This record gives sequence, C-alpha cells and structure tokens, in this order.
Amino acid sequence: MVLGTSSGAGKSLMTAALCRVLRRRGETPLPFKGQNMSNNAWVDQDGGEMAYSQALQAWAAGLEPHHSMNPVLLKPQGDSTSELIHLGQSVGLARAEHYYRDWFRPGWAAIRAGLSELQAAHPGGRLVLEGAGSPVEVNLQSRDLTNLRLAQFLRARCILVADIERGGVFAQLVGTLALLRPVERPLIRGLLINRFRGRRELFNEGRRWLEAHTGIPVLGVMPWLDELFPPEDSLDLLERRGRKSGAELEIAVLRLPSLSNFSDLDPLEAEPSVQLRWLAPGEPLGRPDAVIVPGSKQTLRDLAALQRAGLGQELRSYVAGGGQVFGICGGLQLLGRELLDPQGLEGGDCAAGQMVAGLDLLPLRTRFGGRKALRQRQSTARWPGEGLSLEGFELHRGLSSPIETTGPLQPLATDPDLGHWCSFGEAGGLVAGTYLHGVFESGPWRRLWLNQLRQRRGLAALPENPPHHSRQRDALLERLADAFEAHVNLTPLLSP
Repeated sequence: MVLGTSSGAGKSLMTAALCRVLRRRGETPLPFKGQNMSNNAWVDQDGGEMAYSQALQAWAAGLEPHHSMNPVLLKPQGDSTSELIHLGQSVGLARAEHYYRDWFRPGWAAIRAGLSELQAAHPGGRLVLEGAGSPVEVNLQSRDLTNLRLAQFLRARCILVADIERGGVFAQLVGTLALLRPVERPLIRGLLINRFRGRRELFNEGRRWLEAHTGIPVLGVMPWLDELFPPEDSLDLLERRGRKSGAELEIAVLRLPSLSNFSDLDPLEAEPSVQLRWLAPGEPLGRPDAVIVPGSKQTLRDLAALQRAGLGQELRSYVAGGGQVFGICGGLQLLGRELLDPQGLEGGDCAAGQMVAGLDLLPLRTRFGGRKALRQRQSTARWPGEGLSLEGFELHRGLSSPIETTGPLQPLATDPDLGHWCSFGEAGGLVAGTYLHGVFESGPWRRLWLNQLRQRRGLAALPENPPHHSRQRDALLERLADAFEAHVNLTPLLSP
C-alpha cells in the first residue's frame, strides 16, 4: 500500500510506477483505491464510473480499467455535497456532515465487494493499494475507509511517501509515524522521499537521520520529474504546467468552477506546438487561436458564473470576429441556446422546469434528467474531415437536440448524438462540441483539428498520422518506471 503524508504527496504516480515495475517482473499487479474524491473520471467497458487515476494505474499494470479498482468515488458538486458512486454506479448524494453516519457501512461493503470482484477476475494477482490524503487525520481515523483500516484488513506492507518540495519533510514523516497507533506502526515497511531537486547525495545525511530516528528504511529518493502526467485535481493541473518555448498556437481553456474530466486536455498539453492557457471567469479572454469549454460537474452553476463574468458576451464577440470554440460534454451543453433542468440536477438557481438561456453559440436544447449516460463509444468523424475513427466514452446527464432542423448546424460524427459544429459568417468563426470524452486522444483527428487552426495562422501543417495518445501515455509510464527502479529499493517492501 502506498500511503502519503498528505494529499498531493505523489501517491497516485508512485502507485502507477509500482504497478509498471511489478508488471516488468512478471507479476499481475492489481491497482486499488477503496475511496477516491475526484471529478476526473473514466468509464469502463461495463459502463461503470471510476477515478481516472485508477484507470492510469490499470494501464500501468497492463490491465483494462474496471470500476472494481475504485469501488467508492465521491464527485464534489459544491455546497459540501458530493455525488456518490458505488461499484461504478451513482447511488445518491452525500452531505459532508452526514457522510460517515449514512455511508460508512455501505462504503465498507462496496470496498470489500470491489476487492472480491477484482481478485476473482485476476487470481494470483498482487494488490497494489493507494491511500487517500493522510492516514492519521485524528478526527477521522476511526472512520477512515481507505487507509489503515484497509491496510490492516489486508495485512498490507506499506510505504509512506512525503513530498520534499513542500518543505518540512522530516516533520511530515516523523509526525505521521508518531500519530500511528501501536498496532499500525509495524505496517510501515519503508519511507519514500518524492520530488527531490538536485543531486541525491545532498540528502544522504537526512536519510541517515530518518532511518536512525524512525527505525524504518528510506527506500529511495525520487527526483523531480519534468514529464507531464495526469494530475489528481485541477489545482495540481495549474501548478504543474509552464510555458513552452516552441509553442505556435495558444488555446484558452475555461477553468470552470465545477471543472471535470480535465484529463481530456492531456493530449493537447503533450503537443509541443500548443500552449494551453487556463482561464478563470473574470480573466480577459484575449485573442487565442481557439477556446475550449471543458466538462462540468454542475453545468447550470458554471453557466451562471460565466454569465456573471461577462464571458458569454465575450465568447460571442470572439466567434463573430472569426474565433473558434470547442466544447466537451458539459462544455457542449453550455454552448447551446436552451437548457432545462426539471429535477434540479445541475446546480442552477432556476425554478424546476424553467428554461435557462445558454451561451447561444450552437442552436441546441439540452434537457437534463433520466439515467446518466455511461458507456464507451466508437464512431467516425465528419468534421473537421471525413472518415477518421473516433473513440472515447460518454459520461453525462441530459440529451442535446437541434432546435433548428435546417441551417448551419452539422453533425460532428456519423452518430449525430455525439456532437455538432456550426460555422458563423464571413469572418470564419466556428463553434463545435462533442459528448465524447477522449476525442483528442485520436492522433489523426487531433492533428487535423490543430492543422485547420494552423492554416488560419499561415503555419505549416503538422504530420497527420501520429499514434493514439495511449502510446505516448504508455511511454511516459515506462520512463516513470525507469526512474522508480533506478531510485527506489523495493526489497524491504516485497520481501516477506
């Protein structure tokens, strides 16, 4: 089990690295995080929802992601309320103050069921568990579902990760160990220092002190990695991205208050010629080459925030002047003309059944309700070129339909329910959107979309045959595993 001294210590990536290293050694690692809190989600082949970080760990392990790897997922939606996902399916809403009263026992049951399902599907596999936050929050320890309760239940060998970049690494580790109960302390088999800058020898004295003071070996000192990896939350996303010296296109991405599924943008982030500029409501739009409106957990609440900040009118002026806007899932819904939420699912302040005006950049009407769409999809593109394969997944409530049966609105794919595009005026403005998460992972489709932006700028076209982003992601995981094997001694963790 990979525990951390705090949220953001690097547990997710260290777990992914461990999975890839074990796979290299001929084992079948089984990534598992009992409970996660994230709006960055993935939908498996069975239509089950899970955190993207566990999907990444599954790929590192050479497995198909499955919701049993993350049996409890909380998706925050504001006002101290989260949607609760058990074993891939939504089971209701949970308020923070009542969560442990109402959901502790069902959550533990879901975790045990997920473990059983995962182990039955992969007999002989080795569980690689990821903790959550800190394992020694004293006000929560008795009700903690996914750290030491699970470690004790499974008699897991634990590694404790601390982020030296934050400062106070000795206090992080010693303080965490001091707060463990006597029955828990023997579970910790090793310490790991993460995100160390400079020569590792500079930490030799600190390493000796930690081992002498705690009696626990320091298994390794992981260096600061310059590679880009999918972060666990949007704050990390903004902190980890910098300027690119060779960028030729600037794409603005709206940082919605209820931003979700921001891993959709990872393939663009990995393009050397593309600079993403994350834009909060109230910040000036400027004149980027394109604007992306990403997914939203609370579409109507985010719509109100955009309108209050004047971004709706700014986007309409941008398109009228020849700009391009692309929406993904909730972003597609925001770009429409009318939104109806009779059951109050999307966080708006309007009365039930009342129509809400969207950004009015696509002649679409979205009606929220019914079962959540959770499925993987494959289709064929009709824009920006014909015939390219598209694949990804749907994860949304509501259906969007054209308001006008004739006019400039065109389907984006051969399956018209996956999205639309529409051109505006002689200036060349264009608005498009899709329900397909992962649309940018298709290398040829992504490059074709980028090349039509480059053509408008008079830039040379990029090659339009790059591989699927999954191959690039796998190469990054290989390099992560290389660094992990070079800097971490796993013998104390893996030996009986």
